[in-house]
Amino acid sequence: MSSTDDQIIQYVPFMSFVHPSFWHTLTDLKLNVDRLNENTKQIYGRFTYRNDIGPVFEVDGTSFNKTPEQEHSYLNVTGTVMNKNTIEDFKNIDKASLLNSLGEILWQNIKTGSWIDNPSSLLNFFLLSFADLKKFHYYYWFAFPTPSQPIIYLNEKSSLASAHFNNQQLDEIAEEFKSLETTQKYFFVIAIEDDKLKVLKISDVFEKSQGSTNMYYAFMDPSNTDNPGWPLRILLAAIFEHNPLLARTVTKVVGIRMDKNGSVENSRVFVIKAQQNPESGKGWVGWERNNKGNFGPKLANMSASMDPVRLADTSSDLNIRLMQWRLVPKLNVDIMRNTKCLLLGAGTLGCHVARDLLAWGFRHITFIDNGKVSFSNPTRQVLFNYEDCLNGGKMKANAAADNLKKILPSVVSHGSALHIPMPGHPIGESLKEETISNIKQIIDAIQEHDVIFLLLDTREARWLPTLIAAHYGKIAINAALGFDTYLVMRHGLGLASAPNDIKNSHVDGAQLGCYFCNDVTAPGNSVKDRTLDQQCTVTRPGVAAIAGGLAVELLVGLLQHPLGINAPAPYNITQEDSSIDGVLGPIPHSIRGFLHTYQNVTPTCGKFKQCIACSDIVIANYRNEGIEFLLKVFNSGTYLEEITGLQELHLSAEMADILTFSDDDHE
Repeated sequence: MSSTDDQIIQYVPFMSFVHPSFWHTLTDLKLNVDRLNENTKQIYGRFTYRNDIGPVFEVDGTSFNKTPEQEHSYLNVTGTVMNKNTIEDFKNIDKASLLNSLGEILWQNIKTGSWIDNPSSLLNFFLLSFADLKKFHYYYWFAFPTPSQPIIYLNEKSSLASAHFNNQQLDEIAEEFKSLETTQKYFFVIAIEDDKLKVLKISDVFEKSQGSTNMYYAFMDPSNTDNPGWPLRILLAAIFEHNPLLARTVTKVVGIRMDKNGSVENSRVFVIKAQQNPESGKGWVGWERNNKGNFGPKLANMSASMDPVRLADTSSDLNIRLMQWRLVPKLNVDIMRNTKCLLLGAGTLGCHVARDLLAWGFRHITFIDNGKVSFSNPTRQVLFNYEDCLNGGKMKANAAADNLKKILPSVVSHGSALHIPMPGHPIGESLKEETISNIKQIIDAIQEHDVIFLLLDTREARWLPTLIAAHYGKIAINAALGFDTYLVMRHGLGLASAPNDIKNSHVDGAQLGCYFCNDVTAPGNSVKDRTLDQQCTVTRPGVAAIAGGLAVELLVGLLQHPLGINAPAPYNITQEDSSIDGVLGPIPHSIRGFLHTYQNVTPTCGKFKQCIACSDIVIANYRNEGIEFLLKVFNSGTYLEEITGLQELHLSAEMADILTFSDDDHE
């Protein structure tokens, strides 16, 4: 046994420091990769041997990299993180058994001697955590496993390295340390033979039966006190396990501590000896104490320190991520975040659609509307409030975009106050230049976005965006309201090259009809001579919310389908056909709802070859003539009927009626 005068060595434990970026990365991995998986994950931490910093052990966002970043004056340590799904699991896990199981793995490394060629493998850490992603509270507990035995005594009080090495030798230690491989810098040997100093790898010394009589074991010491840092504890256990005879002798150890200039003059020498017959590897210690000095976890409350905008953005996506975890594992969240939506109309429908898009994780929403917010709007149009109505009212498109950003600051949203020209609404010479400018801006907006929502008050206002969306092959979602009815539908591609594939059970997405495909007349001026009840969109208040929600759900289903816009629409949506279903089930062509009977029907129809909006002849005329063609349409109520052949269809129908009438009269 040691004499009563000998002092048991006191190791300075690591103090963990977790950068906020670590929690950001952990959150992202939990939501997008791990989900409900509690499997452990390899990470990296680091500590510095700079004597002006102390025994701080850091992890940050780069800790999850496959290859650790190497920083000057820092050494990386391989570790493991286990993130539990519930706070109960975090509390109830047997911490002692967990630490011992980790220790057994390390002890095998020591027993087999594999650490000798790679001394850095002696150091390891474990991080047990629980992430409360609703509150952004992170509970965590670090462990730095090391054997509880052997007990080590200081043979004399620690001293500065300058008491054992002259200035030249200290410089040689600093210089030769730089030439060591990274894995050898954690633990090595300093030997002096014939006044010549050498820095050696541990493996070089252990290959000989006995080292130099003037030999020091060295370790990179994170401590900045008279006591050695935590890494020394496991080094001594490994040395004495490899050569038990050393435990019976006095051993000299240098704790290397560098200053910012690379000098090692602040290093300390520890002259130690072990208890007789040490029992290494029995029992493991290393759980970190919390801020109160007790053995227990720490709490990182990131709700206050995280960027509020990022916090709101991450929190708003939580519901979708949870869907992905359990209910819809194949749900593609990123496709919605990256899809750009253009909402034509910022009224009752536009407001509901925008809110539902936000809830589904869409982050690019643009409004086009030429109206102003009136006092009758806020109770029905959920993005507006009383202040928006004052001083004549704000422009709806701008107010909707501004208020959307108040709900979620990270959303990319803006509004344009543009009038949409319509067929049958002649344009005077004085307005021609302004109208052409509006048309160009609308065309540019449609071209820049991925999805076009038609949420306008009148039938004819939908014609121009239907044509332009068909021309560019954009996804177009249409929603229209009656008093207690609604229509929600998706348009086909409108491309002449789209395959004409209409099967018995379904219509391919490219060949679906548009809003105008069931019409045999061109849209005219439907706002002329309207009374007050006809000028307003008079509907049961719940209709817009239902239609807006279905419009967004239709889009999401389409985006999640492997064929996207080409997703087929079944004739009978209740008939199961997994060959045409998407991640969220079958995607109907249209949904017609009747609130007075609380029923929906889902009719499907193909393209009409004489459609006044998406037929090949109309698209071809637009391609050839551009805006001039559009002006002809706006100034004439019959031009579309002429070029599509609808006029001839009408004449044929009238002639058939006349002939039928004549036959009846003759009889």
